[in-house]
Amino acid sequence: MRAVIQRVERAGVKINYKEFSSIKSGILVFLGIEKEDSPADADYILDKSINLRIFEDDQGKMNLSLLETAGALLVVSQFTLLADCRKGRRPSFVNAEEPQKAQKLYDYFLDKAGQQVKTCCGKFQEMMKIELINNGPVTIILDSRKNI
Repeated sequence: MRAVIQRVERAGVKINYKEFSSIKSGILVFLGIEKEDSPADADYILDKSINLRIFEDDQGKMNLSLLETAGALLVVSQFTLLADCRKGRRPSFVNAEEPQKAQKLYDYFLDKAGQQVKTCCGKFQEMMKIELINNGPVTIILDSRKNI
């Protein structure tokens, strides 16, 4: 499972030009689900995401986690994070999980996240417009298989 984590001042999802969901201060997670990913991969990415100390404390140091700031989480499914661009000019998505299995794991991730922090989401397999104000900017890549 691969995720791009962005610390945001605010972020939102629009579908058909209408607001679907939005958050104020928190984290936007673009989530790519790979073949053979399991709930353990989702747990790893979620735990890292909400516990990363990427929010500033009173001294301006990145020393606080999402949990400590009472921020929100916006999760958007994005299979293109699994693109393999090593050959040719057209990305290959052969490593992305098939939609039915991916949606189950996406829903699992959302359910677990919602038990710990305020969680909003995009709509699985839908064309979306994502608006965000990246705070920092702070952008971090997580991969459950590389443990980076």
